[in-house]
Amino acid sequence: FFSPFKMPQNEHIERHTKLWGKQYDAEERKRKKEARAGKERAAFAKKVKGLRAKLHHQARHKEKVEMKKRIKEHEEKQGNAKQKEQPKPKNALPAYLEDRAIADRAKMLTNSIKQKRKDKVGKWAVPIPKVKPMTEDEMFKVMKSGKRKGKQWKRLINKASFVGETFTRKPAKYERFIRPMALRHKKAHVTHPQLQATFQLPIIGVKKNPQSRMYTTLGIMTKGTIIEVNVSELGLVTPGGKVIWGKYAQITNNPENDGVINAVLLV
Repeated sequence: FFSPFKMPQNEHIERHTKLWGKQYDAEERKRKKEARAGKERAAFAKKVKGLRAKLHHQARHKEKVEMKKRIKEHEEKQGNAKQKEQPKPKNALPAYLEDRAIADRAKMLTNSIKQKRKDKVGKWAVPIPKVKPMTEDEMFKVMKSGKRKGKQWKRLINKASFVGETFTRKPAKYERFIRPMALRHKKAHVTHPQLQATFQLPIIGVKKNPQSRMYTTLGIMTKGTIIEVNVSELGLVTPGGKVIWGKYAQITNNPENDGVINAVLLV
């Protein structure tokens, strides 16, 4: 039985290069490979069909847009440099004309700040950005306790919840929040947006419930909640070659109605 976890997760390729160096023609081979890359990409774009083609063209479109932005920024920088190099006119300029170069520089800074903000937002973009707020009556049911059923400090959770494997309930006398066994979940159906495939993965924990911080600590899972799932089965690895253990996913359905948890992986 082959298991990826038993393999040593070391930087063995880098270590080998440090110890023994590279092949005598490594640089030449690398140069040729980079020169071929454009033709290989074009051939693949012609050949590919269906969903893979759609995903490939989307990725290429994003790359081209990014490249155009970088070129535009570079041209703006070059333009400013040329303006600085130009000899100053013999006659003094009026004050309202002196500020023109500064305005261009300010515009460039504003554009770069906007771009950084967009990149930051894109990095943490989620499938469901806004969710409908829930009232406490929807989330909890009041449990009456005591000999005469006069005490009303206990709450029964109506929504799906997650508790760890090491979780043990408090004695019934002291338990304030009751999580029913029927609404506890250990696994989620997670869809990978790029592969367009769904996997049943174990839940590691609840990262954030948008409704309230208290619901996050209680492990309540509602629509829009960010959960952490174990993706070791998918065989995802970092650029360094280490196996990715956990990744975040967002719940896209109402688990208490469907009886299962459907989520989309955040990649």
